[in-house]
Amino acid sequence: MRMLVLGGTVFLGRAVARQALQLGHEVVCAARGESGEPVEGARFVRVDRDEPDGLGAVTGSFDAVVDVARHPRHVRHAVGALHGRVGHYTLVSSGSAYADAATPGQVATTAPLLPADYDADPWADAEAYGRCKVACEELAAEGFGAERTFLLRAGMIVGPEDPTYRFEYWVRRGLRGGETLAPGGPDEAVQLVDVRDLADWIIAAGADGLAGAFDGIGAPMTRAAFQAAFSSEPELTWVDQEFLLTNDVAPWSGPRSLPFWLPLPEYAGFMARDVTRSLDAGLRTRPLADTVRDTAAAIGDGSHIEAKNGLGIDEEAQLLRDWRHR
Repeated sequence: MRMLVLGGTVFLGRAVARQALQLGHEVVCAARGESGEPVEGARFVRVDRDEPDGLGAVTGSFDAVVDVARHPRHVRHAVGALHGRVGHYTLVSSGSAYADAATPGQVATTAPLLPADYDADPWADAEAYGRCKVACEELAAEGFGAERTFLLRAGMIVGPEDPTYRFEYWVRRGLRGGETLAPGGPDEAVQLVDVRDLADWIIAAGADGLAGAFDGIGAPMTRAAFQAAFSSEPELTWVDQEFLLTNDVAPWSGPRSLPFWLPLPEYAGFMARDVTRSLDAGLRTRPLADTVRDTAAAIGDGSHIEAKNGLGIDEEAQLLRDWRHR
């Protein structure tokens, strides 16, 4: 299979390129080349997708194309440049495309989407990003044909080389040991997928011609199971969301945050999607402990260093003291 990865230099794109090469496929990566280097063995083509003719240097036809675009104009330009030369097209969309984050158990085929926005800045905020992803989906299905377009609405992607450091926060916290602040409650839902499992499914979808909208995320687990994966003997102190919000702890990501935690009930469905259809269509997910182990191995001897996302060591310690003396 001849595969074009639009990107291929960061995280999921790199995983797709690497694993496709390992399977014996021919891989071309097209990107600006400013965010990272393509994997060894892939042919690299330098492009600028902001320009209407920015993909002009990409020649030939492809059995499968993988696109991680977040801006609608990039998909529009891809349609214009590649139409008639593509057998199968995967758009990596996002769970942020859904309009309802509160209702658990939703499925990709029936869940309502945000309105498409073809002109918004996808970097502005989470909702603008989601609206742009919906627009990307529409352009992809119209331009390449719904019958050959795989709309993969990815959730939280984790594993080695994750540039967001959200998962790495919990890996480092587990390596340090000791009393750990666990947000919310042990029965709350957490949902994620290893980048390598998602890459495997993308490659298989291209080979098999899988089409339609699917969630790219593993089955939900309890927060207790999630936290337990980071240490053989976790010392968890569960801290409720009202305390966290009152003490200016941010959800999800960023400074003074707790990654993977979202306020309830407004986000009760964001990490509790029904992915039976995705699993039936070929998504295979590895044990969370394996992802933790491999991410820890990539960190190496730096476990004492604070992650670039989440609570600082002193911030967590102070919050735990305040929680005990509330």
